[in-house]
Amino acid sequence: MDMNSLDPRVNRLPSITYPVPNEPTAPLDQFGTFEVFVQPKGDKAFQHEGIVHAPNLEMAYVLAKEAFTRRFVCVSLYVVDTANVAVSPITEGDVNIYQRIEDRSDQPGEKLSYEIYHLTRRGKQHVHAGTVLAVNAPDAMVKAKHQFNSGKGICSVWVIQTKNIRFTLPEEKDLWNTLPEKKFRDASAYKGGDKLSVFLQRKQKSSDHSGHSDNADQ
Repeated sequence: MDMNSLDPRVNRLPSITYPVPNEPTAPLDQFGTFEVFVQPKGDKAFQHEGIVHAPNLEMAYVLAKEAFTRRFVCVSLYVVDTANVAVSPITEGDVNIYQRIEDRSDQPGEKLSYEIYHLTRRGKQHVHAGTVLAVNAPDAMVKAKHQFNSGKGICSVWVIQTKNIRFTLPEEKDLWNTLPEKKFRDASAYKGGDKLSVFLQRKQKSSDHSGHSDNADQ
């Protein structure tokens, strides 16, 4: 950087030695990434909705609620650290990903609960397919292959250990109650087309009235 610049803004900058030393970042200098899942209705499966950046799981839950439910009606939400999501490859065309997951003998060890999510088409979202008991994530994919493979197009599978998910707790359910007087948050509450029609009608009537007045004066 030219510190002899005629631009006073440049001259006020501190002197920096290049290359900048690669020092460890301070705590909370960079937030982690968390995956957000929402349940649109009580009879619908949870679906992946996006991500948030947060310092921890609990704050990710709070930020997810603010980011994804202010204008999106849902009945529940949960978040999980991206690092805790085991992801299969994504297939091309109409190839079912389960065709590429090889069977394996039962793994020794404690069986834990894992949540399974399917992506049925690129551009869509991963949707919850069910829960399996497995020793680890690869074992969970094999179990899912035998329990949830309908033979239809499934181009990707996500596996998340249940204990790593920050669910909406029963005592937090009232957070999702949408009061009638808060419908103004919905886009449908702003009847722009109706208001525009009324405005144009008034403008037309005003124009017609003005024309009649001019004819009367003549």
